Amino acid sequence: MTQRVLVAVVFIPVLLVGIYGISPYWPMILPISIAVIAMIAVHEALWSTSFLKHPRISGYSILLAGVIPFWVYYDGQALPALCGLFLYVLLLFAESIASHGRINLEKMGGAFFLSVFIPFFLSSFLRIRLMEELWRSLIILPLLVAFISDAFALFAGMAFGKHKLAPKLSPKKTVEGAVGGLLGAVVCTVAYGLALHLLFHYRVDYLRLALYGGLGSAVSQLGDLSFSSIKREYGIKDFGNLLPGHGGILDRFDSVIFCTPLIELLIRALPAVWR
Repeated sequence: MTQRVLVAVVFIPVLLVGIYGISPYWPMILPISIAVIAMIAVHEALWSTSFLKHPRISGYSILLAGVIPFWVYYDGQALPALCGLFLYVLLLFAESIASHGRINLEKMGGAFFLSVFIPFFLSSFLRIRLMEELWRSLIILPLLVAFISDAFALFAGMAFGKHKLAPKLSPKKTVEGAVGGLLGAVVCTVAYGLALHLLFHYRVDYLRLALYGGLGSAVSQLGDLSFSSIKREYGIKDFGNLLPGHGGILDRFDSVIFCTPLIELLIRALPAVWR
């Protein structure tokens, strides 16, 4: 627990600096950060599970994961996407043919799936970043909801947990912890809205922010369990050891990967913050 806290104390400020601190001067820092996180996550997913330890296909997949955030940041036009995906698929099939059947459709499909959905979902940060005046208040919401939900679920589970939530996937998770995570995310998201109103004079719909927190927490916990199911399937505890006490990048961002696109959709469909 101490190790987790110490890593968070260092990691979270670095993450915030990447989002806020130098963005006005180095606008490329955010897409670079998202690309690096996505590339590490794809590498961890392919290699730690031993799903596809093929250097060239892993390289193609990691490269694709790094390119997608920049494609999103520069308006996401269809033609560049077609060119990139076409080349990637050609390379996959070329490697499959050259392997004489060792690289089958399951492995190609898994590599394609991971290389697209992880960076594309994380790129919701970039689409929020492009929302002009409101981005500074909105871009932190996916991290706030996901990380607060994780923290409150952990502490509520330790304090009150009795009923297992999904014992085959994650034996330590409890129903009480899940409820605590959801309530914590709702309260903290509403509190964040209150701070925006009092300190920066934003107009805030607190009911919608509560919805952001509740739905975001539910999806974050689903993301956590989804990646836990992958770890159980392949018999591993963590995807990596880059972040002591947390595991790999994918262990830390599994909930964020699911939460971020949901928050973006809610921002667009049910705006909760205005100038």
